[in-house]
Amino acid sequence: MDTKLLWLTLFVGVYWAYCLFWGFKGARSARTSADYFLAGRTISLWVFVLAATATSFSGWTFVGHPGKIFTDGLSYAFASFYALTIPFTGVLFLRRQWVLGRAFKYITPGEMYSDYYGGNAIRLLTVLVAFLFSVPYLGVQLRASGDLFNVLTDGLVSVNFGMVALSVIVVIYVASGGLRSVAYVDCVQCVLLGLGICILGGVTIHFSGGWAGFVEGMSEYVRGDLASNKSLTPAGHSPAVAIPGSIQMVSTGSKATGGAWTGIMCMTYMFALMGIQSSPAFSMWAFSNKTSKPFRWQQVVASSIVIGIILFTFTIVQGMGGHVLIANGTLESANDKNLVPQLINLLSQSSPWLMGLLAVCALAAMQSTGAAYMSTFSAMVTRDIYKRYIAPEASDSAQKLGGRLMVIVVAGAALVVAAKSTSAIVMLGGLAVAYGFQMYPALMGVCYFPWLTKKGVVLGLSAGLIAVTLTDRTAVWFGVPWGAYPFTIHSAGWGIFFNLLVALVVSKRTNETSEEKEWKEKRHRFLQAVSGLSPDGKKKASLAWGLTLVWFLVGFGPFATIGNTLFSDPNNPATWAPFGLPSLWVWQLLFLLYGIFVMWFLAFQMGLSEPVDPEKVEKYHKEHFN
Repeated sequence: MDTKLLWLTLFVGVYWAYCLFWGFKGARSARTSADYFLAGRTISLWVFVLAATATSFSGWTFVGHPGKIFTDGLSYAFASFYALTIPFTGVLFLRRQWVLGRAFKYITPGEMYSDYYGGNAIRLLTVLVAFLFSVPYLGVQLRASGDLFNVLTDGLVSVNFGMVALSVIVVIYVASGGLRSVAYVDCVQCVLLGLGICILGGVTIHFSGGWAGFVEGMSEYVRGDLASNKSLTPAGHSPAVAIPGSIQMVSTGSKATGGAWTGIMCMTYMFALMGIQSSPAFSMWAFSNKTSKPFRWQQVVASSIVIGIILFTFTIVQGMGGHVLIANGTLESANDKNLVPQLINLLSQSSPWLMGLLAVCALAAMQSTGAAYMSTFSAMVTRDIYKRYIAPEASDSAQKLGGRLMVIVVAGAALVVAAKSTSAIVMLGGLAVAYGFQMYPALMGVCYFPWLTKKGVVLGLSAGLIAVTLTDRTAVWFGVPWGAYPFTIHSAGWGIFFNLLVALVVSKRTNETSEEKEWKEKRHRFLQAVSGLSPDGKKKASLAWGLTLVWFLVGFGPFATIGNTLFSDPNNPATWAPFGLPSLWVWQLLFLLYGIFVMWFLAFQMGLSEPVDPEKVEKYHKEHFN
């Protein structure tokens, strides 16, 4: 065995041993179904901060994100704003879901929705969304892990064999210990994810000949684009450093000029990524917490500040640096799937130990999200289908066994998807999170708006799921004339448009009984009493939503085209300043800072993520619901 494979085996072995340790430890702690599915509702502050961050930013972030920047340029780098828009969903909904879970002892979101709206249709739709989210999203991670080890072992490990072998350990520790094991393994995975991205950014700069070499190489790549007149934007700029307009009316069968990442595409793609924390899985993360104190620290500090800075610096360096390394002969070629594995492999001769460490960082990133969705989806199937319809009297032992079996089933389904997938891994994940985003109206009804009715939410969710399927890359299966992403609007945007339209119209035309209205109003009085905005927070509401709207529309939406030329001429690298950064990159960094301020304002100043006193929750619940 050569030195590279020796270090790779050593680091992977140590990492797997850690995973198995927490799997078996979690199994010993899981005495009841709540212990197994929700870690006994005892997840602590820093465990949640790290685990939720690892779940939100996975192998997609580690491998797919730099790869898409490499192929699509800085216009795709606007996707880095998901470091902030993902927890933006958490700011809106996590605290109130925690209150409901604490008071009514929900284990799955299906139980929460069914109890609030009444009936079982919303329960079953929630399980369907969890399936549509979990299987493709998990398939993304498994496919990426197979690609990674295929490259790092110089083809010795095939992609499919690597996927299967690497997923076995995940299945073992998730099935054994449930969400508790997932949470504690995720803590290390979060650290490895951030560390690995930073190191790989440094590796890219090193092989580019330092920062000066990186800037010069990026400049030469842009000059080459201009000289070849290759896929320039409508304004005549290189798509590597400019966004191709606010929106494009693309005809069927043709491609957007200068790339698909128009302003409206970037913004609606952020809608899709907001679906990560509106997905059913994150409702279970909310229920599992001991207190609501961790939410704002995860949302503002861990995600918005730490991950945000990492994405807008190190992942962009990796993506844009790929062209520099090809030009100077360090890499022969690359694509969105193998760029990062090849960057890791650059260290195989000079620093094989570091290559082994980075391989584990990538593997940890890929498995962090997969493990969480295996665990939470298995809980939903067990509680919302098996216990609800098949065995209502199922014991805790039977429920845990059912959960373990479902972990195996969902992993197997994801492997099938991964083996058959030939699409870009980021876009496959984009379909999954677009489905997750369709839970927004249901959450809005539960947390804020009692006038949204059961029929409206159910029909709206159904319409949203259909719209996503017919406007994503899956549109080709149905032969629809408009193709994928009509008018450069992501499927999440089309989905939520029809979802909200149907939900609002049907809710307005639906007559609920007085008992149904009173039940929902009673819930909202409860939420307002224990987690409503303070008088000071209410005064800031208009300002907060105004700041948010500017951030969405101008920072990474239709008006982001201003950033193409505001600070320099994208066609003239000599004008790029400061530090040789194109105007669009400077724009993104400035709106990163603006976005961090908005997140802080919402979570801390508005009080949307202010901790709720558990005793206050239990006292109010006891007085008004028992």
